[in-house]
Amino acid sequence: MTSVPVTIRARRPDDLPSLVALLGAQQAATSYPQRWPLPFPPEEFVVRPGELASWVAVEGEEVVGHVSVTDLSVGRMGEEWVAATGLPAEGLAEVSVLFVALDRHGSGIGGLLLDTALAEIRRRGLSPMLDVVGEDTSAGEFYRRRGWRTVGTARPPWLPDHRPDLAFMLLEDERVGS
Repeated sequence: MTSVPVTIRARRPDDLPSLVALLGAQQAATSYPQRWPLPFPPEEFVVRPGELASWVAVEGEEVVGHVSVTDLSVGRMGEEWVAATGLPAEGLAEVSVLFVALDRHGSGIGGLLLDTALAEIRRRGLSPMLDVVGEDTSAGEFYRRRGWRTVGTARPPWLPDHRPDLAFMLLEDERVGS
């Protein structure tokens, strides 16, 4: 049996139905997003205001993962970032909407997507940040293994009571506001 190589390419509008199905299929196991079904069209979760770039991971013709980069100054996340960390939002871009098909977890696809997003953020001369619900979850541990550290936490109104705080993270080697 030959394995099909994974390629990372720019997300296209015709990827959205596959991405919505993939997001829903992995949600029960990962709790990402925190609520399902969402109280708004899931396409609006995948395609965010302030999006600077987005990619999908593809095996053959099958979409198996997604990531995007968003402008932190668009929407409420910039305000929450400043309130939680005391650090400026200027010069930052957020790694957002990173998810991988459940049967591909541990395959390295998440790392490929994250590296793609980080390269784009740096190409733009920005510093990367991200947020994760629960720094002790498998997602939080994934980021910590890759050098991310928590610089603040928040309790946004959309977060269910039974879930841990939202952790704002930076890479260890990144300097914000210096």
